Amino acid sequence: MRFLHTMLRVGNLQRSIDFYTQVLGMQLLRTSENAEYKYSLAFLGFEGGNPAQAEIELTYNWGTESYDMGTAYGHIALGVPDAYAACDKIKAAGGNVTREAGPVKGGSTVIAFVTDPDGYKIELIQENSRAHQHSDTASVDPLRAA
Repeated sequence: MRFLHTMLRVGNLQRSIDFYTQVLGMQLLRTSENAEYKYSLAFLGFEGGNPAQAEIELTYNWGTESYDMGTAYGHIALGVPDAYAACDKIKAAGGNVTREAGPVKGGSTVIAFVTDPDGYKIELIQENSRAHQHSDTASVDPLRAA
């Protein structure tokens, strides 16, 4: 088995495509539309997506502009070379940084959080601050429980 994609339901497909491409630097890989069942899909990713990397599938159900987040969703994590520079770039592109870059509480891994236009959390993990493993900080980082 291998990880293919994560699907997120969005309230405005173009707004979300703009965020993931212009703010986070992903590529729009493909789109499709199903008029019979009234939904549109957009697949985005880095380095051409599958099979090199997993993708994000954005699903727009026609006429639905927002969703209840619920309490089960946590976040998507992206590895970045420099979390501080990534936050600066995201803010300059109009993105919403909700937790500035810095070490996790009780650990040394440098992380940050951004939120997409639909409210989904995206964690940025600085790759050189640790081999982006979560085991030693998951129990002490309050952001993981949110």
